[in-house]
Amino acid sequence: MKKIRNETGLLKEALRVGSRYFEARGAGKFEATDHADIRVRAIYLLLVKDKVIQPLASVDESVQNMRHKLAIWISKTLPPDHQLLRSPS
Repeated sequence: MKKIRNETGLLKEALRVGSRYFEARGAGKFEATDHADIRVRAIYLLLVKDKVIQPLASVDESVQNMRHKLAIWISKTLPPDHQLLRSPS
């Protein structure tokens, strides 16, 4: 998959927003000691279940691809003038 600009920052924001969504849906609560990959997988699966994002093909289901998918999701969810979406000067 093609890496998107500021993917690391977008993933961090996706985990923040996704964690709040996860808890608001009553799916559980993340602990501070939970590994990022566990959070990525749980948020990804919930978003797929709720039909917010389209699932990856079963052969492409890896944590790396899930991270990329979450970064794309949040980039489409954020307002166009958000600092993570601005191009560098």
